[in-house]
Amino acid sequence: MSKLIRSDAAKAVDNGIPLAALILGGAAIGGSPIFVRLSEVGPLATAFWRVALALIPLLIFALARREKSAIRPASLADSFMLVLPGLFLATDLVTWHLSIHMTSVANATLLANLAPIFVAVIGWLFLRAQISGLFLLGLATAMVGIVTLKGGLAGLAHGDLRGDGLATVAALFYAGYILVIGRLRSRFDTLQIMIWSTAAAAVCLLPIALLAEGVMLPPSLFGWSMLIGLAFISHAGGQVAITYALAYLPPAFSSLTLLLQPVVAAILAWILLAEAIGPLQAIGGAVVLVGILVARRG
Repeated sequence: MSKLIRSDAAKAVDNGIPLAALILGGAAIGGSPIFVRLSEVGPLATAFWRVALALIPLLIFALARREKSAIRPASLADSFMLVLPGLFLATDLVTWHLSIHMTSVANATLLANLAPIFVAVIGWLFLRAQISGLFLLGLATAMVGIVTLKGGLAGLAHGDLRGDGLATVAALFYAGYILVIGRLRSRFDTLQIMIWSTAAAAVCLLPIALLAEGVMLPPSLFGWSMLIGLAFISHAGGQVAITYALAYLPPAFSSLTLLLQPVVAAILAWILLAEAIGPLQAIGGAVVLVGILVARRG
């Protein structure tokens, strides 16, 4: 009996730690729209610095642990697989950062978080993933909460269609990023995936930012602090936590939990940008959490 109790406790710990990491990762990424809005360089340069600066703590951590395998893959095929999520991530960042400057932050945040729908559909169509009715109910509930949080359906009509389209494209590529990482976690560790995908994204974003914007360096210490916060907190911190969690949790549920990001963004905007949260937004945030709990049971 005592062995059975210890086994159940171990399972509870194993399930609880990845879930906590996933929630913390979603919250860390939820602050990224604030950093992007306050950045003193263009959206593409901001996207480059997000991943380039994030390489610093990742490489330091790898060298401190003397994990050469995190830097050197075993074969050319492994290199390609580790670079692939970086290509998805680079496209996601380009389209999402541009959308923030072409439509409202509310629309860009909401539409970029449609990734769970794409994850579920792609997983069902191509990966033979099983999706329960209870999970779909939780997903629908969470999406209703997100729409409510952003002011209802009427609020979606005020954004520029080009920006809204780019935000939707960002959601599609972020879904691809989540699915690929979910597959890679069965063969590679978190640190190796993060170093290679982040470096690949930086290599892709640098020429794009140089050609499109030219100006890469922020003019003040405040501008650098925004870029460092975006890189260290939202990417190095948030993405590492999410990548770790994907080794233990289904990608469809993991992407659903990341719908916490708009809730966190709304709270931070209220605190830092004086954008008040009304009763409708508070109700929307509560509905999102209920949807996550329902999906968890499904």
